[in-house]
Amino acid sequence: MSRRVLLIEDEPNIAEAIRFLLTREGWQVETHADGADALQVIQGASPDLVILDVMLPGKNGMEILRELRTLEDMQGLPVLMLTARGQSRDREMAENAGVSRFMTKPFSNTEMLTAVRDLHAQATQS
Repeated sequence: MSRRVLLIEDEPNIAEAIRFLLTREGWQVETHADGADALQVIQGASPDLVILDVMLPGKNGMEILRELRTLEDMQGLPVLMLTARGQSRDREMAENAGVSRFMTKPFSNTEMLTAVRDLHAQATQS
């Protein structure tokens, strides 16, 4: 069974680092860098997990997450949100919007792998 991640991150170095890390762990990783059409990309990709940056061109991650959670077939999709700002207000907004997990940049490889494994395990149990 393939495990598919859709990574929505506009910073190429971060996207490549996460893609490399997860691919090495056996994940299929698709990347996307624009917030404007991210919702359509998520729907089309049918991933097992979404990693979503807060600050994106076109539309921010909070808006994308809120819209995603209004779609019945996307309410249970695990979403790991990334932000460069670790402010508690951002975390609170993400939790209110329906985020599965929140991670502040910079993060370690271990933190990323643990978060992805945990979210995938929780999703496959339900």
